[in-house]
Amino acid sequence: MLLGARIKELRKRGGLSQDQLAEKIGIESKYLSRIEVGKRQPSLETLEHIADSLQVEMKELFDFEHHDSEATSPRGIEDALVGASKEELRLVYKLIKAVRE
Repeated sequence: MLLGARIKELRKRGGLSQDQLAEKIGIESKYLSRIEVGKRQPSLETLEHIADSLQVEMKELFDFEHHDSEATSPRGIEDALVGASKEELRLVYKLIKAVRE
């Protein structure tokens, strides 16, 4: 999910829509959408095309440092849980309890 969020962030920073970026890299915009929400993992070749189209080095696609602060704030954690199913919430609860014991 972090990779997809980072691609979306860089795409928006570059002023591109999903359709525009997808066209530049030669994939369907629906596939790019799935990458951005973490439902699909792009191939290395697709990552290279994404980086080239966004005019960044490939390593910038994996720069997640700024997401660490979100993961340590209650608001960031709450935001990450929006839309989670009951089963997913139950699993997160069990994980938190296990970590805190």
